[in-house]
Amino acid sequence: MPTNAPIILNADQISALIGKIDIAADLRAMFVELGQNQAVQPAQTVTLFPEDRGDFITYMGAQGQTGVFGAKLSPYLVTEGKPIITAWTLLMSMQTGAPLLLCDAGQLTVERTAGTTALAVDLLADPKATTLAIIGSGNVAQAHYRHVKGLRDWDQVRVYSPSVGSDQARQDSWRSLGGNLSFAASAKEAAKDADVVMLCTSSGTPVIENAAFGANTLVTSISTNVAQAHEVDPEWLLAAQVYCDYRATTPNTAGEMVLAAQNHGWQAAAIRGDLAELTNDAAPKPEPGKPSFFRSVGLGLEDIAAAQAVLRCLGTAT
Repeated sequence: MPTNAPIILNADQISALIGKIDIAADLRAMFVELGQNQAVQPAQTVTLFPEDRGDFITYMGAQGQTGVFGAKLSPYLVTEGKPIITAWTLLMSMQTGAPLLLCDAGQLTVERTAGTTALAVDLLADPKATTLAIIGSGNVAQAHYRHVKGLRDWDQVRVYSPSVGSDQARQDSWRSLGGNLSFAASAKEAAKDADVVMLCTSSGTPVIENAAFGANTLVTSISTNVAQAHEVDPEWLLAAQVYCDYRATTPNTAGEMVLAAQNHGWQAAAIRGDLAELTNDAAPKPEPGKPSFFRSVGLGLEDIAAAQAVLRCLGTAT
């Protein structure tokens, strides 16, 4: 085998490593790099296939201090039935230009998304936070809970999705994660008096009413493939202290930010900080008496950090 051949890992091989890698540490270190101008995060790009056959999104990034660069490619392939969505990450060396790793990024995307949210919760939530609400109950929601479980002393963890209340197998799966879990009858019930509300759905429209959020609640939200997807009412951004993963790119991608700017006069300049700034103590923390909102859209650098975590686990990190 050529010496510059990359390690190639499929979905099953990545799944076997998930419990052994520390994505959180690599994500935090990456955002510190980004805040110190030692990493580069271009905007994600969408390339349309001919004849309306789908598209693919390219997530790119380069880390100068760790000496790696690469990209995740995530195609959306139109078929006669359900569309095919995959994701693969290619990690390369900045020293040699050689490929280091080519891996299925499906589960890694779930983990880096949850890890990014967890980093935001660690940096933005009240240190004395005790009540956690999770809207959504699938794999992404469970990954979020695994990543934030040890960040605070959660006395109550309330989970809600339209289906979890009648799905005993899914409830059992959640209970296996431990903690003082309960299943709410509605999103509003789950969020009542919660210190942190994590929105972990694939919805393209709001999944909870603005009135459900308390005066000091931290709300987190993620992206999905739906065009201009937004899990909260865009107008609510005017009432919240807004944070994001990366202020240079997120406002042009996050659905509620785009819509809030178009329809409600919100401006990206209102963003108080991003993770690059927060990890370098260069942005203010939330002030009491007003809810906070953290929005992530998924960064190429997060995929690069996840791939780095895999290499480190294998003992071959640069």
